[in-house]
Amino acid sequence: MSDIVLQRHDKVLQIGLNRPAKKNALSQQMYRELTAALAQAATDNSINVVLLQGSDNCFSAGNDLQDFLGAGELNAQHPTVQFLYQLAQFPKPIVAAVAGLAIGIGTTALLHCDLVYAADNSRFQLPFTKLGLCPEAGSSVLLPNLAGYQRAAQYLLLGEAFDAAQAEQMGLVNQVVGQHDVLSLALEKATALAALPADAVQSSKALLKPQQSMTLQTIANELVQFQRLLNGAECQQRIAAFFQR
Repeated sequence: MSDIVLQRHDKVLQIGLNRPAKKNALSQQMYRELTAALAQAATDNSINVVLLQGSDNCFSAGNDLQDFLGAGELNAQHPTVQFLYQLAQFPKPIVAAVAGLAIGIGTTALLHCDLVYAADNSRFQLPFTKLGLCPEAGSSVLLPNLAGYQRAAQYLLLGEAFDAAQAEQMGLVNQVVGQHDVLSLALEKATALAALPADAVQSSKALLKPQQSMTLQTIANELVQFQRLLNGAECQQRIAAFFQR
């Protein structure tokens, strides 16, 4: 069974992360499947909205580090890199339903979503510096633009965790509900969005994101620094310590 589950709800494509044994940590195969699903949805006129969700207890614990480290250089062929660019350029609305842990890419991916609904048990964290790494997915520009520099520095430099109420306060999350209600709410909003004229919605999304070229350049800049840091001794030591916990 695939760790990525696709379901159709009329004009909504629901993409589910389904790797509970690993807390939905993203493997390279999952990145490939996510990229393929988004690429297909981008050109399929019968799909107006994508709904991204995890489980009731965990959205995603981030990268599967062991799998990620074995995938080679962060170049254009790397599955993670391909996913980042596909997500950043996706032309149709993405609605996210988040519950439980949203760590690393589990949080930065939300910065590219158009509507985010979170359960009250959600816990977000961007622990890049704790691993000797830097931000990714354009978060070094998207998070300051959303939350202000000082708040972004708190989460990207110190790597402090934050809860659903804090995420809603900063604008990362649209609404907080109970963990058993978050998926139904997100699907309700995605369905309402999908019922609107698709051209008007997609044109409006493009107008709402005039900084896309800056975001793409930021992703490229982050990848250069991420690769450099990943190759460094300090990062290697911290990752080794992570695996020994």
